[in-house]
Amino acid sequence: MANALWTLLRVLRDRAGQERSCRWSRAELEAQQARSLASLRQFAVAHSPFYREFHRGLETRPLEALPVLGKALLMERFDDLVTDRRIRLADAEAHLRSGDARPYLGRYVVLATSGSTGRRGLFLFDDREWIRAIASITRPIAWFQAPGASRRPPRAALIAANAPWHYSARVGRALANRVAPALRLDAGAPLGELVERLNDWRPTALATYPSVLRGLAREQLAGRLNLALTNVATSAEVLTPEVRSLVRAAWSIEVQNTYGATEYAPIASQCLAGRLHLFENGAQIEIVDEHARAVPAHERGARLLLSVFDRRTQPLIRYEISDLVRVSGEVCPCGRPYRVIEAIEGREEDILEFPRAGTGTVAVHPNQFHDALEGSAVSAWQVEQTESGLLARVIGGDATAVVRIRVALERVLAAHGIVGPAIEVTPVAELPRGASGKAPLIIGRRMARPESVGTPLR
Repeated sequence: MANALWTLLRVLRDRAGQERSCRWSRAELEAQQARSLASLRQFAVAHSPFYREFHRGLETRPLEALPVLGKALLMERFDDLVTDRRIRLADAEAHLRSGDARPYLGRYVVLATSGSTGRRGLFLFDDREWIRAIASITRPIAWFQAPGASRRPPRAALIAANAPWHYSARVGRALANRVAPALRLDAGAPLGELVERLNDWRPTALATYPSVLRGLAREQLAGRLNLALTNVATSAEVLTPEVRSLVRAAWSIEVQNTYGATEYAPIASQCLAGRLHLFENGAQIEIVDEHARAVPAHERGARLLLSVFDRRTQPLIRYEISDLVRVSGEVCPCGRPYRVIEAIEGREEDILEFPRAGTGTVAVHPNQFHDALEGSAVSAWQVEQTESGLLARVIGGDATAVVRIRVALERVLAAHGIVGPAIEVTPVAELPRGASGKAPLIIGRRMARPESVGTPLR
């Protein structure tokens, strides 16, 4: 108990320090970024054999001249990239598999990504880095509170991954205390079980994935869930207009959307004015095209590059996240100096490619499927690219809805000149979820298939 409260106090102090950047001017923020980036680059070259080689001859060049670091290269050169020469990938993996709650080498928290984009990543945090990471991930809580609202911690519930290697599970355990108790549930649990547990706990604040939130909002509207929620937050999946609308209907409140990754969380979060701000005090965040060149406002980037200032154990400089993001050029009325995200359109892996009549391929953007299927008469949907075409899994809806979805998918493909792929629409009881409990809306063939599968309705 004493350790948990000490951790909480350290987190609150660090969070207050990070929040001061919200009152900076844009010029002050950019000056801080320049200083932090220079310090990070100098440290990496001095202490990481990998970066000495990777950035050789580029030490004085601008950031955009540096090569991009992908997850595959990071994992291949893991032992040379980390700055503590005692760290070995094989040992860190073994420590993670063992389930040992103690820090690796007595010092490091070890986390992993689920590998949903085809490659699993391993990430280490020393004590200072871990406190800073937890503090950062709690910052959005205050962003969505109205002026004058009570600062007393709400009665909360978190529905996310329960795997010990997952970010949310480790953060939850680190913050567990009697002062601000919270119910933690596994996102992979059956919907009925989640409803029962939530009705018993009666939270006023809820954080979960959009795919889980969709089902819970429908249960609230049906009268089977009975919660008086005042705060709802989502992350880790695309938040669709349909889910936002369901939450408004169920609880008469707005959803706070937070966007992040194990490598840097959060990357962005929504303020009370409704804008999604990049967390730029802790990282240089580049929105770039396929050639790693910056794209202008309102133009969709092919990927996002992170240079995380306070990561010294495992430096991340121009680290690639394959997300399709657009930023706006607006200044938010909330006054924060951070840039505003206009849209998050999924990941590069969500762009499905089909053979073109004749030669080559045709790419279909995930937004095309969202536009076609959002608002259809089903409770939830998921589209997976198969060897022969498309498989759409749907929850709820009747035979007419199934036919309409098949026709909608045919129109999407036909609009791109794609003829011939088989389209199957299958009613299921549950959508497939990966190891982290997420249920992606789009599953491309380049993406690892989730471990569980939906159960067809008989």
